[in-house]
Amino acid sequence: MFWAVQGMAAELATGALIIMKIKQSNKKVSMLVVKNEAQFFKKAKGRITFQCTQGKAIDSILQNAIETGEGYSFTLTAEGRDEANDVVSTFNFMWSIKCKS
Repeated sequence: MFWAVQGMAAELATGALIIMKIKQSNKKVSMLVVKNEAQFFKKAKGRITFQCTQGKAIDSILQNAIETGEGYSFTLTAEGRDEANDVVSTFNFMWSIKCKS
């Protein structure tokens, strides 16, 4: 599987989690990827599943952004696993969020 396809799936895994948390807050918050890094460990064949498990960290950062009105940058990791549950790649995305007035 081409690296760009993995990157899009990994970004979706982190971004969708942020979007879900923003919707739960009922606040208007802007978000933007400001940096990306990736590591590849094994050729990606077949179905690859990406997961980000940092929801509690997002909760804390989002709450701080809402309370202070300041922008925050933070890094989320999405791990890609194949059907044998082997890690094929990891992607780190630095996101920036800020509450809209």
